[in-house]
Amino acid sequence: MRDRTVLLLAVVAIVSLTGSIALLAVTGPTDSRPDRADAASVSVSDGAAGRFARLHAAGVTGSNVSVGIVDPTGFDTESEMIAGQVTETRSFGGESVDDTREAHGTATAAVVSRTAPDAALYLARVDSVDSYRQAVDWLVRENVDVIVAPVSFYGQPGDGTGPVARSATRATERGSVFIAPAGNMAQSHWSGQYTTAVVQNRTVAFTNESRQNYIRGGTEITVWLSWERAHANEEYTVELYRTNGTDSRLVARSQPYRGDDVPNERIVADVRPGDYYLVIRGPASPTGARLRLVSPTHDLQHTSARNSIVAPGTAREVITVGAYNSRVEQLEPFSSRGPTVDDRTGVDIVAPDRQFAAAAPDGFVGSSAAVPYVGGTAALMLEANESLSPRETERLLEQTTKDVGRPRLDNETGHGAVRPVRAVRSAQNRTDG
Repeated sequence: MRDRTVLLLAVVAIVSLTGSIALLAVTGPTDSRPDRADAASVSVSDGAAGRFARLHAAGVTGSNVSVGIVDPTGFDTESEMIAGQVTETRSFGGESVDDTREAHGTATAAVVSRTAPDAALYLARVDSVDSYRQAVDWLVRENVDVIVAPVSFYGQPGDGTGPVARSATRATERGSVFIAPAGNMAQSHWSGQYTTAVVQNRTVAFTNESRQNYIRGGTEITVWLSWERAHANEEYTVELYRTNGTDSRLVARSQPYRGDDVPNERIVADVRPGDYYLVIRGPASPTGARLRLVSPTHDLQHTSARNSIVAPGTAREVITVGAYNSRVEQLEPFSSRGPTVDDRTGVDIVAPDRQFAAAAPDGFVGSSAAVPYVGGTAALMLEANESLSPRETERLLEQTTKDVGRPRLDNETGHGAVRPVRAVRSAQNRTDG
C-alpha cells in the first residue's frame, strides 16, 4: 500500500523561513483530543472492535496484502503493536526511520495493524516534498497494494495539480490504492479572490471587511499563503503583526518557499505570548487571483471551511478521508471540507478518528487517524478480492457507507461514513459473482 505524510520544520525566532520542507499536520487541534480516561486502551472501542472482530473471526485479516505508510516522524519498529508486521523500512530524508520519540508514525501503523493484523507493512520516513515523492515511487516499485498517507502539505494548489497531489495520482494509476486525509484546516483556512470588492490600498479584506485576521493559539506560528499558477508572476505577501490593542508592530513578513514549483509564501516564527494578526498585501490593481491562507498551528478569526482540503487529499483518483466523531455522530469541527477549487467534491468518505486514540501518548485524532482506519479496511477488501482495482475499491467503499451528512453526496462528509463489514462483504460478493 501507499502512504503519504507531511513534513516537520524547525522553528526559528521571529523571522520568515525559506527552508526545504513543507509543514506537517498530524492530529486535530489539541483541545479536540480525547482525555486520558477516554483513551484507556490501545485496543479499539467496543463498536469498532465488534466490526473488525467479526471479519477477523471469519478469516479476513489482510493476509497477502501490503500496506505502505509514509510519515515524517518515523516509527518505533520494535513496538509490540507493529513489530510482527514490518516487512521493510526506508528513510528518504536525513532522519532514521526508527524513532521511539515520535508517536505519529507508530500510531498510524498501529491502526492498520489493529484493523488488518496480517497485512505486511512497508514504512517510509520523509522530510521534504522531494523525499515524499521518492517514498511514494519506492512503494509503487515494491508493488505495495495500499498506500496510507496521513500527511498534509500546505501552500499547494487546491486543484490537484501540485507535485504532492500528482505523485499520489500517479501511484493510483499504477495500481495502488492511495488514501489521504482531507486535512484538519476547517477552522484554520481562509480563501478569497483579489478583486475590487475586497482590495483597498493593496490590502485584502477578510470577512466583514476586516483587514486584520487575528490568530489564536501557541507561540510557534506557521502561516502559508498560496495562489494560482496563472498568477505565478504576481507578488502577494502575508504579514504578521503584534498588537496591544492600540499600537501594532510588524513581526514577520512571508518569504517565497523554494521547496516546490508552486506560487506560495510562508512565515515560520517563534514569538512571545500576546495578540497577533495577519494582513495580506498584493499588487496595486485587483487581479482576480484566488488566494488561500492556511495556518497549521493556529485557528484564524476569519475563516472559510469551504475549499480547505489540503494536498495530497486534493489529488484526483485518490480516496480522501475526513474525520468523523462516531461517539457523538458528527463530523469533527476541524475536519477540512470540499469542494476542491476545481469543483470536485473533495471529501470521498469519512471515518472514525477516535477509535484508536490511545495509540499515541497524547491521543491520536483528526483526519490523520481516520486514514489508517480506511487503509486497514481496504487491505481486508483486497484480501477478500485480490482482483479489485483502486477505482473499484474506492467505489465499493463509497457504495457501502452510512449517510451521515446532508442527504446523498456532500462536500463535508462525501458519500458518508465507512462501514468495514459491508465494504468487505461487497468485495467478497464481487468474487462470488
